[in-house]
Amino acid sequence: MAHDTAVAATTPNESATPGYLRRLGVWDTSMIVVGGVIGAGIFLNPKIVAERTTTSLGVIEAWAFGALVGLVGALCFAELGARRPQAGGTYVYLREAFGPLIAFLFGWTMLLINYSGSIAAVGITFATYACTAAGLPPTLIKPLAIGAIVLLAGINFTGIKSGATVQNVLTVLKLVAIVAVIVAGLFFAAPLLPATNAPPRSGTGFWSFGAILMPVLFAYGGWGYANNIAGEIREPQRNIPRALIIGMSLVAACYLLANLAYLKVLGHEGLASSTAPAAAVMQSAFGNAGARAIAVGIAISTLGFCNISLIGGARVFQVMGADGVFFRATGHLHPRFRTPDVALAALAGWAIVLALSGSYGQLLDYSTFADWLGYAGAVATLFYYRRLRNEPAVFKAPGFPLLPGLFVVVTLATVVSNVIASPRDAGMAALIALTGVPVYWFWTRGSRLRKA
Repeated sequence: MAHDTAVAATTPNESATPGYLRRLGVWDTSMIVVGGVIGAGIFLNPKIVAERTTTSLGVIEAWAFGALVGLVGALCFAELGARRPQAGGTYVYLREAFGPLIAFLFGWTMLLINYSGSIAAVGITFATYACTAAGLPPTLIKPLAIGAIVLLAGINFTGIKSGATVQNVLTVLKLVAIVAVIVAGLFFAAPLLPATNAPPRSGTGFWSFGAILMPVLFAYGGWGYANNIAGEIREPQRNIPRALIIGMSLVAACYLLANLAYLKVLGHEGLASSTAPAAAVMQSAFGNAGARAIAVGIAISTLGFCNISLIGGARVFQVMGADGVFFRATGHLHPRFRTPDVALAALAGWAIVLALSGSYGQLLDYSTFADWLGYAGAVATLFYYRRLRNEPAVFKAPGFPLLPGLFVVVTLATVVSNVIASPRDAGMAALIALTGVPVYWFWTRGSRLRKA
């Protein structure tokens, strides 16, 4: 496909309007997959997993199982992206398979709490580590976070290639940081004494495994960002599957090796007690210089996640605006840069509001349920495309219907176990999603009146 071929921003009947440009190759897309998955999770969540397991083997088993779940999900998304190589990702699949209301509720939740809350939370995390590394006072954390969000939004305003170039650099640097932790832990750091004040361990029943798996899945989530920008990927039927497989395989290898490094240096009890296992490993290997270096690495990693969240999230809201189920203005594409300028500004603006308010942490607790329900719903649409649409596909996920079915079951079981463990968060997530019902009817009232 030509380097500057324009594609429809939403649906084929809108091809008369300026669309996205297919500017990204398999390398760019692979880095977006890696950047969308690796944020701060691998630096923070291993502690939570260790707290909820009884042995080091249990920690590795949890991360290995999560890798398998993530790889199966990525393979399913590879088929979905090849079938529908246009902007919008999960929103588009849900709209076609389950109708516009379900798709809107997903997009509404992503806008209100997930994408925006993630950008706010990770932006604050970036600023915290950046201030620590540079020796800056904590009073600069919020201004630095807001400045980073504005800067990234401005870069992405000028075109997908600009945003992808920044993403490539940040992703390579974050991989360097993770590899440094792995090498330091496996080959240089001396094992530390086990902690004596480790928290009590959870049980090992089925529902306990769900509680163990949720932070693992949260750390592995994010591959769907590549599908959100499918309208800007060259040869998408080939490059989306390649990028998802390459990216998720690389993430799985990094996560498993990083946890082995943590356990080798800290042990199971030490990992459960450490609030910063990567810093502890680097401190053991290289002293204060190592701890400061990993603070820089985490700052870079979180900045990259903010960037891809802005890129992927804005495309979803642009498609919703073009569909008429959101502010019409958000459906606009910049005539020169072919970027969702209004949607990008709206997403960045709401994320800044959440960062200033400090409410993003609780919102993210609520949104974890919705995020993985979205993954389960998207994978479930494969049954619709295979059985009812029966369209030819360049790439088909292996193991159908067994593997997609198992992905949906495991994901739903994990979500249910966490609903049981945190009914208040689940109830708030459901309430936030349901607030989208009257909003949807308000935005679509014009089309209903025209049909009457």
